[in-house]
Amino acid sequence: MAEARAITATPAAEPTLQQRIMKLAGPTLAEQFLVSAVGIADMIMVGKIGPAAIAAVGLTNQPIMFLHSALMALNVGTTALVARLIGARQPERASAAAKQTLAVALVLGILLAMVAVLFAAPILKIMGAGPDVMENGVGYFKVVGAGILFGAMAMNMTASLRGAGDTKSAMKINIIANLFNVVGNYLLINGVFGFPRLGVVGAGVATTLSRVLAFAMFLRVIRSGKKIIRPDFTTRYALDWELLRRAFKVGIPAAIEQFVLRAGMLVFTTVVSGLGTVTFAAHQVGMNIMSISFMPGMAFSVAATTLVGQNLGAEKPEEAEISAAETRRIGMMVGMGAAVLFFFLGRQIAGFYSTDPGVIGQTALILRLYALVQPAQSTAFILSGALRGAGDTTWVLYANTLGTWVGRVIIGIALVRWLGLGLLGAWIAMGIDQLGRSFLISSRFKSGHWKTQKV
Repeated sequence: MAEARAITATPAAEPTLQQRIMKLAGPTLAEQFLVSAVGIADMIMVGKIGPAAIAAVGLTNQPIMFLHSALMALNVGTTALVARLIGARQPERASAAAKQTLAVALVLGILLAMVAVLFAAPILKIMGAGPDVMENGVGYFKVVGAGILFGAMAMNMTASLRGAGDTKSAMKINIIANLFNVVGNYLLINGVFGFPRLGVVGAGVATTLSRVLAFAMFLRVIRSGKKIIRPDFTTRYALDWELLRRAFKVGIPAAIEQFVLRAGMLVFTTVVSGLGTVTFAAHQVGMNIMSISFMPGMAFSVAATTLVGQNLGAEKPEEAEISAAETRRIGMMVGMGAAVLFFFLGRQIAGFYSTDPGVIGQTALILRLYALVQPAQSTAFILSGALRGAGDTTWVLYANTLGTWVGRVIIGIALVRWLGLGLLGAWIAMGIDQLGRSFLISSRFKSGHWKTQKV
């Protein structure tokens, strides 16, 4: 009789740290790449209208981002809290936290949309818009501002899912929404296939409709019951002050950080806009192209936030530190690709946006300069994500405040207005800003104090 052989199942190998990082960062990187590609396509289509159209979109984006500050802060708190609760094996509380912060996002979205629609014209005048820019900018501002309501809730649901480690859902939904945005831009800016020719306003309509679509898809995902995050919408909403307090403990410093950061950006933008429409158009094209360099930093920042939050929730501080350091290393390597692209191909890329020689020449110069500070930018992005995952948002506030107001605003004014360096001076100041932030964030991370933060 043949001897029976015991069959032992081989357990599946645990994923390596690098695999876990890429599993979290990969979908977000793909998502950010598409978002940047859409933004670039938008600006190229708008750029065909002329420098004034580019300036109108650029001047509108900064105050819109300022209004988004409170939402970004809420989402930082949401991601950190959900990650901690998932790490502590409390998925029910994590789902409850997602529902609580989504309700806050709804209220904030309504208020911010009202501000954008009602005060579009005076805000643009404060930003230094001339008559040619106002003609295109006011309608665009109102339409995009109205979409803040739907964007607020979509962003919050994204934050909850990412805190739970689900970055794929956001990637899939944002890919669909952004492709819809590109198609909408083509149809409404140019007025093809029977659609009205709306110019710059058409770009705003497409953006807002894409946000409505993203909101509807995110809502469907979290109501499906197939994800770790499963908010219960069948019961009546009641405030849970304990969960909101924990989210706002992280979110309030992040709110202050975003307000300070965006206020500095507004001041800096008014300084550059005073250099003339063509120069500001070159600045805006440069900023649009530079969004490519944000992709690795933002994607790996999400991975760092989730890994640090979950490891600290599981009471594994050393693993949290190792995870963040490795995430930074991989993210910096990816980010160097953007630096090479900017340094050697800046003029060719700028040529896609405009045929104006002044816009192309100035854009190529500032992109080559900014390529040199890509490692510092990646470090600041990724380690800030790690600190946020730990709940140490106060230090991120300090670093961004000093970097923005000392490096970008004060030094920028000195270089642009006092030394007369124009747009080059403004971008030198931006580089100093990134170097300062990188130094401060790295110093805090190396100190290890963030490991003892409570959320």
